[in-house]
Amino acid sequence: MSTPSPQEVELLLAPEQAYDELTRYEALLAAAGLRPGQADFVHLRKRSIDARGRQPLVRLRADIYRTAPPAELFGPWFQFPDVSRARRTVLIVGAGPAGLFAALRAIELGISPIVVERGKDVRTRRRDLAALNKQQVVNPDSNYCFGEGGAGTYSDGKLYTRSTKRGDVQRILRLLVQHGATPDILVDAHPHIGTNKLPAVVAALRDSVRQAGGEVRFDTRVDDLVLTGNHLRGVVTAQGEELLADAVILATGHSARDIYELLHRRGVLIEAKPFALGVRVEHQQQLIDKAQYRLPDRGLLPAASYALVHQTQGQGGQRGVFSFCMCPGGFIVPAATAPGEVVVNGMSPSRRDSQYANSGIVTAVELEDMDLRQHGPLAGLRLQQQIEQRACQLAGHTQAAPAQRLGDFLKGKVSAELQETSYQPGLVSVPMDKVLGKNLAGRLRQGFENFGRKIPGYATNAAQIVGVESRTSSPVRIPRDRDTLQHPVVRGLFPCGEGAGYAGGIVSAAMDGERCAEAVGVAVG
Repeated sequence: MSTPSPQEVELLLAPEQAYDELTRYEALLAAAGLRPGQADFVHLRKRSIDARGRQPLVRLRADIYRTAPPAELFGPWFQFPDVSRARRTVLIVGAGPAGLFAALRAIELGISPIVVERGKDVRTRRRDLAALNKQQVVNPDSNYCFGEGGAGTYSDGKLYTRSTKRGDVQRILRLLVQHGATPDILVDAHPHIGTNKLPAVVAALRDSVRQAGGEVRFDTRVDDLVLTGNHLRGVVTAQGEELLADAVILATGHSARDIYELLHRRGVLIEAKPFALGVRVEHQQQLIDKAQYRLPDRGLLPAASYALVHQTQGQGGQRGVFSFCMCPGGFIVPAATAPGEVVVNGMSPSRRDSQYANSGIVTAVELEDMDLRQHGPLAGLRLQQQIEQRACQLAGHTQAAPAQRLGDFLKGKVSAELQETSYQPGLVSVPMDKVLGKNLAGRLRQGFENFGRKIPGYATNAAQIVGVESRTSSPVRIPRDRDTLQHPVVRGLFPCGEGAGYAGGIVSAAMDGERCAEAVGVAVG
């Protein structure tokens, strides 16, 4: 007997109504022409903020079931077979979202995964992050970029993606919920998990891989490849161990520079790729809330965010300047992966309750902006390194970051003093033009001037910019065949995720990991 189709309803409510469960339930029933008790279940499908009018409202979409809803609404949605004796194996390099979701999908296909991660498990990794923030000690194998869960583990945990054609977004979100993420991510228009909750979710994903018979190894950096002609058969670890498999999924993230160097040295085809580079801008969250909601106090509304973009003119032609990884109610964190460089990133806890809002404001860096003649496919990587190292030198050779008040930056003026910040290693007043160079700084200046016209109070000395935001995406692409997802020259190599240039966030990386696992399933039979 088939389940009757639900009645779909959509309505706008004031925040105090939308976030009160009983009031919301009664309003959704009323929209369906029903009273309490006349429906068996109300399934909230989507929730978003509509701040276009005088008063912000919450838009709700729901399905009303008058009889028992289908069991698949409630999960568990996925079960994983035992692959401990599987004859097919795949080696997955990197335990970020691409690597972990590739492992789980491989298990579903009856393939045994061996996941190797250069960094530490998510719990042990915290000690290295504390040392980075407090003692300013950079561990090249365990930091905000490297370790279980990858760069996304200690971030806002944003799950919004426009890459809906690359895979099943709802499947990824349901897998996350099954492993401990809040069910709200299935509902919110711009879902996020939060840096305080992501570690437990990541650990649960790893436990599922191991419980199904797969392997996950930490502190296992890849130092070489096992190549026979143009066939990749496995890798050599830093401990000198050869790990062989039927295929290798390379999911190392956008900051594994030694992997790009290794591929280039071993003659594996890689390509320079455009990316983006700039700064983090930090405001008081209250300023952003007032500007976006047009209210003196946001009340029950979530911390406000923004998305900004502007096309600029400069040397080399037109380039976009845009906000990246906006973190409402968040913190700026040190994201360097080697001593002698300063890199910043943003993160937020699940409640987004910090007094600060921060966002990357970056400008596109095209191939024409790189020194391809001297550095070839590593030209973008070299540009990143030069700017990160300059930031470190100008700020005093520690993890203290160069910073400038935004109004002063627009006027070309040195900041006599800086504001308080969420960035724990501290800030040093430095003209950002010296860090970024005239061309990049000029483009950012054009972008900020435009953004100041869009958000009142945005482009003033009430904000400050912190450098540098340089790890927006990989500056290198590892090419692959569109259909087989294998490298066009090296058989058995499946470039995957952000590090290979095929994703841009947790969800898109996870979907790409699943696609690569499916491609491995086809290739190894």
